[in-house]
Amino acid sequence: MHVVLLGPPGSGKGTQAERLAAKLSVPAISTGEMLRAAVAQGSALGARVEGVMASGQLVSDELMAEVVQDRLAKDDCKGGFLLDGYPRTAAQTQTLDDILDDLGERLDHVIYLSVPEEELVRRALLRQRDDDTEEVIQERLRVYRNETEPLVAHYEQAGLLRRVDGDRSMDEVTAAMLEAIR
Repeated sequence: MHVVLLGPPGSGKGTQAERLAAKLSVPAISTGEMLRAAVAQGSALGARVEGVMASGQLVSDELMAEVVQDRLAKDDCKGGFLLDGYPRTAAQTQTLDDILDDLGERLDHVIYLSVPEEELVRRALLRQRDDDTEEVIQERLRVYRNETEPLVAHYEQAGLLRRVDGDRSMDEVTAAMLEAIR
């Protein structure tokens, strides 16, 4: 099964991606974690994205396409995957379709985790990442509203979107996601 998990920063995508991927026996692929690891390792990729991430802006479509294409081509993705953090822009949506076409695959579902904005800010401040300041969180939410929220309508029109209330307990959200894609 090939699933994309969408939702604003702080909606629980990372936590829920791991939980759902385990239930589906597919790898959870977090572009955010891949990028943070590259920064921590001091790799060439990390050097290219460190400043962008610290400002709350999105990494370029070209750079993300490179990262995602390499990851989805790995053997563990042949039976499916759960993609968290990509696509985030309209251009990335088309790029993902192209990558999947090249691999002879297609998306099965797009899950959208819906959480009120006040709760998103509260959660982001609680997780205490180095780059989680109130200003950066607000900038991430602004970028999300402008760049990523329009993808919800795109995937809804394509018949792939499954809306899930993410403002519940972890177990309830996981159960609702499983129900939405069954």
